[in-house]
Amino acid sequence: MTDMSAELLSVERRSNWIRLRTIILVRWIAICGQTAALLVAQFGFGLQLEYGLCYLAVGVSVIGNLIAIFVFPENKLLSETENSFMILFDVVQLGFLLFLTGGLNNPFSFLMAGPVTISAAVLSVRSTVVIASLAILAVTLLLEFYLPLRTSQYFLLRIPDVFLFGNWAAIVIAILFSSIYSRKVVSEMSSMAQALAATQMALSREQKLTDLGGVVAAAAHELGTPLATIKLTSAELMEELDDRPELQEDAALIREQADRCRDIMQSMGRAGKEDLHIRKAPLSTVIEEAAEPHMDRGKHIMFEHFDVVHGPEITRRPEIIHGLRNLVQNAVDFAASTVWVESEWNDQTISVRIMDDGRGYPPHLIGRIGDPFVRKRKSERDRKQRPGYEGMGLGLFIAKTLLERTGAELNFANGSGDFSREAGQPSRSGAIVEVVWAREKIDAKSIKNKTPLGNNPQITS
Repeated sequence: MTDMSAELLSVERRSNWIRLRTIILVRWIAICGQTAALLVAQFGFGLQLEYGLCYLAVGVSVIGNLIAIFVFPENKLLSETENSFMILFDVVQLGFLLFLTGGLNNPFSFLMAGPVTISAAVLSVRSTVVIASLAILAVTLLLEFYLPLRTSQYFLLRIPDVFLFGNWAAIVIAILFSSIYSRKVVSEMSSMAQALAATQMALSREQKLTDLGGVVAAAAHELGTPLATIKLTSAELMEELDDRPELQEDAALIREQADRCRDIMQSMGRAGKEDLHIRKAPLSTVIEEAAEPHMDRGKHIMFEHFDVVHGPEITRRPEIIHGLRNLVQNAVDFAASTVWVESEWNDQTISVRIMDDGRGYPPHLIGRIGDPFVRKRKSERDRKQRPGYEGMGLGLFIAKTLLERTGAELNFANGSGDFSREAGQPSRSGAIVEVVWAREKIDAKSIKNKTPLGNNPQITS
């Protein structure tokens, strides 16, 4: 599921998202603009141009749009190749119009950067390079080859050569800058979309597990009475079947299996269907539940709570559990031997601090921790320490996103190694991440987090 989402959101697949209807609409806008410019030049300023050829160039675009409308369905999704040819056509058509209307003396010549910017946003790097190269070639040729602009009195309209070269340089720079900038922005958006999709999947999975726990607890509650009835009835049958040993053994087996079912259901949970205690738990319990999957991975996890007995109860939200779990996983992955998980609270804040005795975060990446897809070249030691890990930063991004959704603030740092309280003990010199909430955000006793327990159902025989 994750691989499929990543493929659908990848840069290389964005070209298949563009509908023919969108290209047709954009081209109609361009046609209207070009026609309006020609009409103003002809009737407003009386410029002497090859209007027949100019309107022919615009007419080719009109014919192309009409063919696309009548031959193909408007909701057709264009392929990479089809999109490339569409944009190449726009570059050639615009270049021909500029050739007929003064080349780079035409103030609209900067529009040559438009198709390249669109290409960088939706097409592959190879297609964008081809289109950008063609646009730069066209602009370069327009420096020398063009039909001049003339007034109604046949006066020549042209700008000085230095400004003409300046226009060429500005357009080339605009093509390069806009394409690179557009490419980077769209790639960043695509990466963020992939990361958010992964975050949503992780949250959905944790929510399903939480809901499953509630269903199990409700089942345990509802089955308690039938099991008790079976046990009572089997006991009465055993007393009445003293003279029939073979049937008494069957009744005893029924009672034994009823006891077994009761023990299993009690181990799965005691909360009733109307009982909402599953939505809150002590802070220490939630932290230990989040860390539980990583307890047996060869690293020692030490919990240090400020006051377990009088600790706060917090809302047991999937975002908190999964976010803390990812942070603990990261610490366990990179710790040498020990991970410390501390919790503190006061009247205003609740904080959780996770530390390890590993090498810490790379200093040059501390400012980017929490960004998705942060790549770092791995050394041989990294590969041995965490085989299969590609250093993408997605786990920390998911943890950061989920925890911030609950109102938390996260701080990342490296330890100094001065936390060890006894000589010879592991030093807390590795990575440190601190998660801090305003207490009212997650405290189960705060007004906005309180939930009524509901009425206890009446017990009927």
